[in-house]
Amino acid sequence: MMPGGLSEAKPATPEVQHIVNQVKLQFESRVNRTCGIFKAIVYKTQVVAGINYFIKVQVSDNEYVHLRVFQSLPQENKGPSLVSFQTGKTRDDPLTYF
Repeated sequence: MMPGGLSEAKPATPEVQHIVNQVKLQFESRVNRTCGIFKAIVYKTQVVAGINYFIKVQVSDNEYVHLRVFQSLPQENKGPSLVSFQTGKTRDDPLTYF
């Protein structure tokens, strides 16, 4: 991985699901809907002054979204924040930088 580049896609871990759970309300308020399913599937990371997580999330039986979540450095003591998202994705759409 080159510095500042995206990591390889990895299966979501409990830690990544926890991050997704923390930004669920931010996402729902921005798209003005509630999601019964909000399951992290795969993710990539980018190391910056903190970490950008690019996460594929299942929001219904066959609907997915891509989230970009920023997690600041631990000493800043801030939770993750939803930076950007892409809707209308499928399970097969690759995670790319956005």
